[in-house]
Amino acid sequence: MNQPVAVFTDTDDLDPTPGVRLLEEAGFEVRVAGTRDPDVIAEVAADAVALIVGYARIDAALLDRLPALRILATMSAGHDMVDTAEARRRGLWVANLPDAATEDVAVHALASTLSLVRRLPQADAVVRTGGWNADFARQAHLPRRASELTLGLVGLGRIARSFAALAAPVFGRIAAHDPHTDPAHWPAGVARYDDLGALAAASEVLSLHVPLTPDTRGLVDGALLGRLRAGGFLVNVARGELVDPAALSAALDSGRLAGAALDVFPVEPPAADDPLRTHPGIQLSPHSAFLSDTSRRAYVRGPAENVLAWHRTGRPLTPVVDPSAPAPGVDPNTPAPVVDPTAPAPEGAAA
Repeated sequence: MNQPVAVFTDTDDLDPTPGVRLLEEAGFEVRVAGTRDPDVIAEVAADAVALIVGYARIDAALLDRLPALRILATMSAGHDMVDTAEARRRGLWVANLPDAATEDVAVHALASTLSLVRRLPQADAVVRTGGWNADFARQAHLPRRASELTLGLVGLGRIARSFAALAAPVFGRIAAHDPHTDPAHWPAGVARYDDLGALAAASEVLSLHVPLTPDTRGLVDGALLGRLRAGGFLVNVARGELVDPAALSAALDSGRLAGAALDVFPVEPPAADDPLRTHPGIQLSPHSAFLSDTSRRAYVRGPAENVLAWHRTGRPLTPVVDPSAPAPGVDPNTPAPVVDPTAPAPEGAAA
């Protein structure tokens, strides 16, 4: 019997060795494509039953070239790089890592927020250029007292809840907007806003914690930033495409916004002349909120564990697309495709 094949697409700065070893010990042949290039992925993974995905875009055109594929496992909590509707249509499992770096991202969001509120980059710059306290005090925006501020969370998933718990002793008030969270399960101590604009109007800090979907793309536009309290701050550790870059720059230039902290960008890495990269009012980090010595291992072992669970039981540990369940809006009496994880690759797939 041929070994099942698993392929890592792009791993960037992650070392896939722990995940490779785990899969190989279970009898898989493992390959590392090391790229987001769909042509290379299609060639390397032509006979793969499992694809472990970093940031590579997995769309219908690429799936057409992967006839043996049965499961896609992302190396992240986000899974917007995978066309999940197309995966469901083809009867493919999609699994993510919902909790591999919850603590890391929440702590990064808190650190970024406090750095903005206390204006630490500006204080650092004053000292490095020969200035001192009086020079810092003459700046347009002074540090804020956190206990007098409202922290507004857009989204209330695992990371946002962890951030809220960390921030509660520091900020005067925590509030959130999340239409997908049942009010009965709303966390204590977090004010609920049904309207996003109302949340912005009540907040000095707006922190983003929602996935990228057609509904959330460009969610933070000029109108929303205009409702944020004057001298407020924006923090984004979610997805770059949630924010309209031109609107963000305009809000900073006008002084309406006192600062922003971005860990994610619409194009990564941003170009050298990208206004987001060069704007003095933006505090930057290189999509590293997830990164720690612990999460670095989890991000390669976790997808491998999802693949192994699927191979052994027919179901990954943390699915986001279950091809055995009816799709949203589909009659539950309609049979769903059933995929046998032990079945051979379709006729015509490479050996």
